[in-house]
Amino acid sequence: MLARLQQALTLGAVLAALLWALFWVHAGHPGWALVGAVLIVGGYALVLALEFLLLRLMHGDDPAPRASAVQLLRAWWGEVLSAPIVFCWRQPFCSRRWPDHLPPSARGRRGVLLVHGFVCNRGVWNPWLQRLQAAGVPVVAVNLEPVFSSIDLLTQAIEDGVQRLEACTGQSPVVVCHSMGGLALRRWWAEHGDDARLHHAITIGTPHHGAWLARLAVSPNARQMQRGSAWLATLMAREPPGRWRRFTCFYSHCDNIVFPPSTATLAGADNRHLPGVAHVHMADHDAPWTELQRHLRTGDAQAPALGP
Repeated sequence: MLARLQQALTLGAVLAALLWALFWVHAGHPGWALVGAVLIVGGYALVLALEFLLLRLMHGDDPAPRASAVQLLRAWWGEVLSAPIVFCWRQPFCSRRWPDHLPPSARGRRGVLLVHGFVCNRGVWNPWLQRLQAAGVPVVAVNLEPVFSSIDLLTQAIEDGVQRLEACTGQSPVVVCHSMGGLALRRWWAEHGDDARLHHAITIGTPHHGAWLARLAVSPNARQMQRGSAWLATLMAREPPGRWRRFTCFYSHCDNIVFPPSTATLAGADNRHLPGVAHVHMADHDAPWTELQRHLRTGDAQAPALGP
């Protein structure tokens, strides 16, 4: 569903820019043609700039270091480059480029479950899927649907993915989650409650304590991610003491979606700050990949060397 929607939006934007340019060139105003076309296909950069301005204004007394203007500018540019790759190419047109990998030889080898975030699909993980499959690591990347539903309805996809990895490997998987995917994982874990079924959880830019921007959204899952939401309070009340020690949480003072930055951390977890990295770009950062390698090798004699 999401892939088709993003295909329509991407192709529609390109067509609109082309029609605008042709109209104004024909009218003898090439300058208007260029400016309008650039705004149509690149106007998202202005929206991103507003997000970065808001994250700077809303930092307050958050314990994370305050990002400098140079760091914010570099993070903004990194997100300007990353966003179209993810939302206009990987997700709409290449979400099935790398299928799940569950080879018969995977018995006894630690597997990986990849869980995407809000308004995303499994295509966001394409670089991870390619590298894991090249190393022979069993991996499943889920699609969380319905896209704009309650997070409570998204846990079945995680359960299905865990079951497939368990059946293939006989091992509990490492789960890597981006953004809202970390909340979906916590909701799944609160429901199923068996700590033995999950080896370790790695979250990347997950709004564990909500996100300021969520107040501007209207979908059920976005409202659940509001800071201080009743849904988050209920989730935390259902989690047993000590579970958060099973998490590694990556967060950034340049996260343009989940801010203030420490809302992406958990008490007792291994919280890792990624300086100068924005929200979508964080999913392609080397640090979470390196952390995954470490946990794949823990207690797994057959774990392959995954490379840099």
